[in-house]
Amino acid sequence: VQLQASGGGLVQPGGSLRLSCAASGFTFNWYAMAWFRQAPGKEREFVASIAGTGGTKNYGDSVKGRFTISRDNAKNTVNLQMNSLKPEDTAVYYCARITYALTRETDYWGQGTLVTVSS
Repeated sequence: VQLQASGGGLVQPGGSLRLSCAASGFTFNWYAMAWFRQAPGKEREFVASIAGTGGTKNYGDSVKGRFTISRDNAKNTVNLQMNSLKPEDTAVYYCARITYALTRETDYWGQGTLVTVSS
């Protein structure tokens, strides 16, 4: 199993960024996928998740209405569109494979991609 996150970078407050996670080594549409983030000195935080079919999506309270998770099962990718970015969104963002949706239990993680929101 491999998860490769990309798309991070420096963006000004109010700007947008799109993260992607390329998955390989497993049957992608069998698994829900998620994005988490971790800011310096803070605990890891759930950002968003999406069911294997793409039908059910969940978001952390801090990103609701601003971030959108999607997936392309033909390309084995999961994406995170981030709009109206705030400085507090600055973090390393990780994609992860979910093994048990109710508890958001995960087993494999990507390497992370850094998002910095600053003027």
